[in-house]
Amino acid sequence: MKRILNGMISTMNSVKPPRITALQDLHDAEDHGPFSILIGTILSARTKDESTTRIVKDLFKVYKNAKQLANAKVKDVEKIIKSIGFYHVKAKRIIDVAKIIDSQYKGKVPDNLEKLVELPGVGRKTANCVLVYAYEKPAIPVDIHVHRISNRLGLVQTKNPEETEFELMKKIPKKFWLDINDTFVMYGQNICKPISPMCNVCKIRNSCEYYKTKKNAS
Repeated sequence: MKRILNGMISTMNSVKPPRITALQDLHDAEDHGPFSILIGTILSARTKDESTTRIVKDLFKVYKNAKQLANAKVKDVEKIIKSIGFYHVKAKRIIDVAKIIDSQYKGKVPDNLEKLVELPGVGRKTANCVLVYAYEKPAIPVDIHVHRISNRLGLVQTKNPEETEFELMKKIPKKFWLDINDTFVMYGQNICKPISPMCNVCKIRNSCEYYKTKKNAS
């Protein structure tokens, strides 16, 4: 796995240093801690990274913590996040989440998966993102990029992201878990794209089942 991760990073840097992911950006900022990571992950669904980062920062300029967001009006939150997809649904959802964080957890986001997935609209991927980016706890958040690349490489043969998560957890040493999401997502956005992946520049293509099949077919 170390060779794969290093190969991905080397490939990206040789083509064009990639923009960091939204969640890594929020992690590095550390302005609002785990709560901003949780809210950012919920808002990031079907939204470009640059939009997510900007909107989360704008949101937290107005609502500094869970208590303040819990007391916000839906229409006021909608005005701030209206440029992202499904903003009506997301505005209500993040307020509902903020209310639970404030009332049940005294403003502190839980640091275990079981409690996180009990929050409205929070599935395994979102919960794992919080564990990785907010608490630096080993987990493997699997989105479409992680799922696609894992299957292309032949690391797994799975039909959906949840299956991929469990298979990767079995096969990859825990010491690499923290790096998988960020590296795979950047690689999926910049190199191993859904359509027309840049196999010609990929430095790990000789270890890739997708590339081997493609090469043999040509």
